[in-house]
Amino acid sequence: MALHLMKLCVGVDTVEQLERSQARRLRRGARLFHDTRMMPKRAEEVADGGSLYWVIRGRFQVRQAITEISQETDSEGRSFARLHLDGTLVRVLPRGQRPFQGWRYLEAAKAPQDLVSAGAENEDLPPDMQAELRALGIL
Repeated sequence: MALHLMKLCVGVDTVEQLERSQARRLRRGARLFHDTRMMPKRAEEVADGGSLYWVIRGRFQVRQAITEISQETDSEGRSFARLHLDGTLVRVLPRGQRPFQGWRYLEAAKAPQDLVSAGAENEDLPPDMQAELRALGIL
C-alpha cells in the first residue's frame, strides 16, 4: 500500500489557483516540483505510488502523484529534497486538517478518497459546499 505526504499549500486559496499557477510553469517548459528542506526517510515508499496531498485553507482538497524524490544542493551547499510531481491534480473528498509545519507522512488508509472513486463528484456544486452537504448527510 502506498505511503503519501501531506503539505500545506501556503499562499493558495483554491484548487483553481493552484491549477493556474502550475499551468503557467508548464507553459514555460518547467517541470512541476516542490522543494522541501527535509528528505523523507521513507522516500522509496513514497516514490513508489505515493501522492502529495495538498491542504488548502485548512482542508485536504487535492493530490498529485509524486513521480520521483531527489536530493539536491542549493548554491550555498545546503541540501534539500525535491518532490517531482505529476501534472494531474486529482480532487479528493474535502476534509479538515489542523495546521502543521513542513510535511507529514500520510498512510494510505487515512488518506482522503478521490472524489471520482467515491462517487461524490458533482460538477454543479463547489467542493466546499459538497463537503458541508456530506457532513449533514444530504449527499
